[in-house]
Amino acid sequence: MILDAARLAFANLFAAETRAVFWKVIGLTLLALVALWFALRELFVWLALPWIDTLLPGTPEWAGWLTFIVGIFASLGLALGLALLLAPVTAMIAGFFLDDVAEVVEKRDYPGEAPGAPLPLSEAIVSSAKFLGVVILGNMVALFLLLVPGINLIAFFVVNGYLLGREFFEFAAMRHRVPDEARLFRRKHRATVFLAGLILAAFLAVPVLNLLTPLFAAGMMVHLHKMISARDPGFSVARASARKS
Repeated sequence: MILDAARLAFANLFAAETRAVFWKVIGLTLLALVALWFALRELFVWLALPWIDTLLPGTPEWAGWLTFIVGIFASLGLALGLALLLAPVTAMIAGFFLDDVAEVVEKRDYPGEAPGAPLPLSEAIVSSAKFLGVVILGNMVALFLLLVPGINLIAFFVVNGYLLGREFFEFAAMRHRVPDEARLFRRKHRATVFLAGLILAAFLAVPVLNLLTPLFAAGMMVHLHKMISARDPGFSVARASARKS
């Protein structure tokens, strides 16, 4: 079931119906990164250069190569900064197009079923912000745990697998269920959702391809939610709450 959902979602990435969303996300991400490049460069010029002039006052002309070296390191630092911002920026932008991907998947692969309801703009903004926070938090934790031998790689997959699985499954579920029911449904099937999240974490670990993680994750979780719902048609908030109590 999980592998079928992943296979269908990967095929969906390059389908004609989702091509417009694909190019929107890539184009807006590149524009945002260019803007960030100039912003970080101006910030460096404004803050760092006066400090260097103060640190090395009256530098003779023969020492001009120091400025050249500083410029090289500054460029490398800016490039590293952009690399670290790549995933969060993509996540933030793609968050506004997740409903477009979900709608394409539902119309094409589940034409006989009632389509889901897109999230209101306010909830879409909150959802985008939550995913941005998930990416930042997950990778900060994973980066910190890289210092701990033996668990660094495991930590990356476990942290990102849990967070990505939770957020994207609830997104797919809330297109058809009220938020409380969507969360309870995810908790009931937490093991399946977590295993699916591990596939998303593996996708996130592939350079360049990871730019498409939000679009892949949205499609995969739409399929997974449909498959689980078909196997558990009797789920309801009332029954889940009764079991819980």
